[in-house]
Amino acid sequence: MSAQGASNLLFPSVQWFQALQELVNNDDEFRRIGSVDATMGIKAGDNVYVITFEAFECSEVKEGTEYDLIDADFFLEMDMDQWRDLIVNTKDNGGADLRHTLNTLDLMIEGGISKNATGDQFRADIFFRVNQSLQHFFDSSAKLETVFDS
Repeated sequence: MSAQGASNLLFPSVQWFQALQELVNNDDEFRRIGSVDATMGIKAGDNVYVITFEAFECSEVKEGTEYDLIDADFFLEMDMDQWRDLIVNTKDNGGADLRHTLNTLDLMIEGGISKNATGDQFRADIFFRVNQSLQHFFDSSAKLETVFDS
């Protein structure tokens, strides 16, 4: 099923992130923003996902474990209520409002949302260097019909 036709995608799930992958890989604007070479982890509650970007596409989405976060350049971590708030806000506004951008959340949530498991500052800084592309990735979720477990 294509992301455009996808309905009631559960967050968090591999299918939800794969729908985003399909959207950005078919989005000329994503490519215009610039090249992204990064492996990003997502930690949503007890769920871990690994998303790989290569050049102008999102090349892989897979489930992961806490151990996989060591190999990620950085990972984004929020509790389920914070993720829900971000996704609902993004849907309601056709993209994150200024209080819900990844950059703002990283500044406002205690401890930040962007983390690096190894302490490698060069890899951690990738989050800031490709932030606009990552924001576009998550803003694309406004096109999805997302449901939550509870």
